Amino acid sequence: MYTKSDLIKALKEMGLSGTEAIMVHSSMKSIGAVEGGADTVIDALMEYFQDGLLMLPTHTWAQMSKEYSTFDPQTEPACVGILPNIFRQRAGVVRSLHPTHSIAAYGKGAEEYIRGEENATTPCPPGGCWDRLRSVNAKILLLGVTHGRNTYIHSVDEALGVKDRLTDEPTQMHIVMPDGSRKEVQMHRHYNRTLGSGSFSDHFDKMMQAFYDLGAARKVTFGDADCILCDAKGIFEVCKKLFAIEENCVIERDRIPEEWWKIE
Repeated sequence: MYTKSDLIKALKEMGLSGTEAIMVHSSMKSIGAVEGGADTVIDALMEYFQDGLLMLPTHTWAQMSKEYSTFDPQTEPACVGILPNIFRQRAGVVRSLHPTHSIAAYGKGAEEYIRGEENATTPCPPGGCWDRLRSVNAKILLLGVTHGRNTYIHSVDEALGVKDRLTDEPTQMHIVMPDGSRKEVQMHRHYNRTLGSGSFSDHFDKMMQAFYDLGAARKVTFGDADCILCDAKGIFEVCKKLFAIEENCVIERDRIPEEWWKIE
């Protein structure tokens, strides 16, 4: 059974100093037995990154809809697992006001980092929380999950203007603001003509080897979990390289040719 000390040691062994900006996507089950359970995992992360900027996704895209259209960041549970739901309720953690793709943040500059998401009209807009990961030289830790859960790549799609990723028509939603008022927003959802409204992020794993080979990601471990530690800027550059050759390759191809990323 892993202890908090074991988990902190694992973070050190990844080469992380604790001062980084880091986004953590997670599967609690993948870690194995932990003394104190999920709370201990959050304790370890918050303790280790107290001098950095720790972020977890607190997405609500699974429940938000035309019929269920009001997002209250104080009460709405995240649809992405137990660790984000524990983290978002911890003292000192702040949550962005994006109605479908919010994040929770803790540490240096957290409140400033999440500011303005109530003005978003797409899931991961240029200049938004997800896109800004590269501007703060963030790391992305895929803890027991793969790039199929790497929301940041959606922001790369948007920043690069990749076509056929969003609904033509927006869905009207409402955000409960800090003062209790409600802000109406028009939110475009993820959509692809080939896949419909189903998730196309599972296809992001087709770029996994390119990320490894070009130094944008490396394999690490956390407890029993096989993990991937990514560099946000590096992920962006690899995607940019591949999409310049064929914009929709991750969906339209069964595999991406290795020679594409080995072109000098």
